[in-house]
Amino acid sequence: MRCAGKVVLITGASEGIGAACAHAFRRRGARLSLTARSREKLEAVGGGDALITPGDLLDPEVRKSVVERTLERYGRVDILVNNAGVGLYTPSWQTPPELARRLFDLNFFAALDLIQRVVPVMLRQGEGMIVNVSSIAGKVTFPWLTLYCATKYALNALGDGLRMELAGTGIRVMTVCPGHVITGFTRNALAGQPPPGVTGRTWAGITAEQCAEAIVRGVEREARTIVVPRVGWLLVALARVAPWLLERAMIRLARQGPAEQAQ
Repeated sequence: MRCAGKVVLITGASEGIGAACAHAFRRRGARLSLTARSREKLEAVGGGDALITPGDLLDPEVRKSVVERTLERYGRVDILVNNAGVGLYTPSWQTPPELARRLFDLNFFAALDLIQRVVPVMLRQGEGMIVNVSSIAGKVTFPWLTLYCATKYALNALGDGLRMELAGTGIRVMTVCPGHVITGFTRNALAGQPPPGVTGRTWAGITAEQCAEAIVRGVEREARTIVVPRVGWLLVALARVAPWLLERAMIRLARQGPAEQAQ
């Protein structure tokens, strides 16, 4: 797929991966429709030529509006990038139900709603691409992010099933599973913080710009699944062939305290 001239709708586009995707698609000549909560940040990212729709994607009216406004401006939607999401660092058995629902509402149900709104448009066009920005946490469970992982596993399953449902229609589906990306993810979490054993280590991370470039290249070659950085595939393979070994390592890491980190 060539991105030049394509209409790209990106959620969570005010910062991080979403903003980087906007810049990467613009460099390739795409036309942008951007949504996030902050008007000021969207205006900065949009650069004056993008359509911006400020609002909270937890509101169904905002989701409806962003699709309708995109069609009014451009007449089509070629690529939907479901990037908006949030983290939650609390044990699953202690998480207030309202926080768990909010997590699923944004990370899964908002994406599903937008998919249901744009697929009929893409079917009329005879082509399109849906990009779900998931996480390596949708393939490997981290005990300090259990419910977040559950939302991303659900998003991965949705993408896999949707790809089969839409086979032969001209609509492609790509799932993106980034590892550690240097963004404000932890700062913007709904509640909690990673355990000391996680925050006290230096994790090999990539920038949002590197992640965005991998996403756009995946769109161009119509990939099914992107794991970035690619070393993440080793973690996925370990989870499949030796889950007990990975679980031991995760438990130890989650329980590790400051004194042990210093050793």
